[in-house]
Amino acid sequence: MSTVLAVIPARGGSKGVPGKNLAPVGDAPLVVRAVRACRAARLVTSVVVSTDDPDIAAAAQAAGAELIERPPAIAGDTATSEAAVLHAMDVYEERHGAALDAVLLVQCTSPFVTHGELDGVAAAVLGGADSALTAAPFHGFVWRDGESGESGENDGAHGVNHDKAVRPRRQDRPQDLLETGAAYAMRADGFRAARHRFFGRTELVRTDPARVLEIDDPHDLARARALVPLLDGGAPELPAGPFPGYLPTRADIDAVVLDFDGTQTDDRVLVDSEGRELVSVHRGDGLGIAALRRAGLPLLILSTEQNPVVAARARKLRIPVLHGIDRKDLALKQWCEEQGIAPERVLYAGNDVNDLPCFGLVGWPVAVASAHDVVRGAARAVTSAAGGAGAIREIASWILGKELTSS
Repeated sequence: MSTVLAVIPARGGSKGVPGKNLAPVGDAPLVVRAVRACRAARLVTSVVVSTDDPDIAAAAQAAGAELIERPPAIAGDTATSEAAVLHAMDVYEERHGAALDAVLLVQCTSPFVTHGELDGVAAAVLGGADSALTAAPFHGFVWRDGESGESGENDGAHGVNHDKAVRPRRQDRPQDLLETGAAYAMRADGFRAARHRFFGRTELVRTDPARVLEIDDPHDLARARALVPLLDGGAPELPAGPFPGYLPTRADIDAVVLDFDGTQTDDRVLVDSEGRELVSVHRGDGLGIAALRRAGLPLLILSTEQNPVVAARARKLRIPVLHGIDRKDLALKQWCEEQGIAPERVLYAGNDVNDLPCFGLVGWPVAVASAHDVVRGAARAVTSAAGGAGAIREIASWILGKELTSS
């Protein structure tokens, strides 16, 4: 089992909001909310709070966190979060005699971070990324004030992420993603070497824009408290993703890409005396795929295995297949470019760790119920049916908004 440490930096000093990390939001102080989210994450093995404040320490310990006393040298206004995390890693490893595989930086100032988001960034790193962060879809036009030249004249405001002379529709623009500031994950050895949270291959874990809020001033704190009934209430949070209770519809999806083994099958293979392989599929999945095809959605089967049974199933379903693929994410990206489909509008269904690179590419990564824990942790939604037991039919019913029957 991988050792994943969540570090919550929570120093006592704050000029914008005095005593900020102990400010109550809903039923708990900010530091306690962060500890609760970390403890609920399946992939996090230990949670520590790095602080120089005895009141914060008491609250964090009561919530179930281990304490790391922050030295004064890295507790001032100019101290970086990286310094606090590196110090916490050293103390934790010396204290427990255990080497860390991955480390998370979790910010108290993001009160609505979910354990699904934390599992998502952890899964990205455990699945092969060097670093990961939470990011939310962003559709705004960003402007910057002009600067005065040598003549003293200001050249006027200009667009940062757009040409001000062109006003494209939202769906025609590249998808921008806004760093939420809530959660980061890093490969432990790489972070020690780089001493910075972004290094190597960085993956983005998409989150719900409605939950993005960083508390930097009293107005932010007031907004957080006003949002508590909306974001803390309602349906209980699903353990497998950052979007509690929300499943994709036709309005969210422009294409569906499906893994094969373990997603359309139960991951078992029967081998006869001549070495021929047989797999078991679900008739309901064929029904779901046919319904998606009739709805006009582009479909693709993408499989690592080079196996005649995959091609035979694709012919039966009348959808294209790419199999014998070493880098499924590169094949998926190329297919999207050829089809003119934005990856953030693609639903990808998978079950194993080799699907994680594709999860990081698309807007709707979906795991079947029988998927590996790391994969379910990285998914935006999880089916109730297992692979080979009707999971694809279930996904089709989400998208089309109706129960699919054979009649």
